[in-house]
Amino acid sequence: MLRKIAVLALPEMAPFEFGVLCEVFGIDRSDTGGPVFDFHIVAADPGPVRTKLGFDIVIDEGLENADDADLIAVPAFYFGPLDPRILELLRRAEARGAWILSVCSGAFALAEAGILDGRRSTTHWMYTDRLTRDYPATTVDPDVLFVEDRHVITGAGTAAGIDACLHLVRTELGAAAANVIARRMVVPPQRDGGQAQYIEAPIPERQSDSFAAVTEWMLAHLAEDLPVDVLAAKALMSERTFARRFRAEMGATPAAWLNRQRLIRAQQLLERTDLGLEQIASESGFGSSAVMRHHFLKVLHTTPNAYRRTFSCTGDVVLAG
Repeated sequence: MLRKIAVLALPEMAPFEFGVLCEVFGIDRSDTGGPVFDFHIVAADPGPVRTKLGFDIVIDEGLENADDADLIAVPAFYFGPLDPRILELLRRAEARGAWILSVCSGAFALAEAGILDGRRSTTHWMYTDRLTRDYPATTVDPDVLFVEDRHVITGAGTAAGIDACLHLVRTELGAAAANVIARRMVVPPQRDGGQAQYIEAPIPERQSDSFAAVTEWMLAHLAEDLPVDVLAAKALMSERTFARRFRAEMGATPAAWLNRQRLIRAQQLLERTDLGLEQIASESGFGSSAVMRHHFLKVLHTTPNAYRRTFSCTGDVVLAG
């Protein structure tokens, strides 16, 4: 059972992610039927711990108070080498079968301790490439809100830490306990989708401006059918040369690049308008809401309606169409 919780206070930790761990596990919610945990915050050197935002949090307990914890939770922190005592604590926790959970860049602490070797993991989408590069022994999934792999849970950025924590509560104590915590925090007890829908669309790097004119034209005509022969003629190239050079310079095939731009256009229309789904699909070039839904599920791991509910800036939304 999940009884004793130890949250690590790390130098240069992020206050919000630290607060998430404290909010989920540190509050007595027995008055509404919620769980009560034996909650501890520990540091390698008790005393002031500097946060990422420049203020200190005073910690009274040392790492020895985490040696019998059922869960050791690690907040996001600024990248840098960790105290060897913290790494040893994490290794001992794994060896005795305790739960270990990280939020956001806290995954790098687990990776440095070797906890993620041979496991799947995730972290904030801005850092997934770095985690993959620096710790190739872990398989990083950049799209999900959290990953559980053999008693180790890694959460994606910021609010996804709430999802990771509630998942653990649900796993150990049941849905009712997780629902009480979620209700008190005014958050969904379980979210659909993944963090792919939050990733800012990158601007493709290109080696020259040779495709600038044709890509601008493509963006202006997304609603139209744009086969390769039309695009090649616009670029004054043969189809084969156009396809080869486009992929080399833009990093994707013309079809893949178009689909991504259409997805971005659809996201913008869902966020900023109350147009029906069929009209959005038409204006973004997908042709039908069914095709648009397919691409949303494939790339963003969510539906257009769910995306609109999350990101709409218009107040009332129209879900029909």
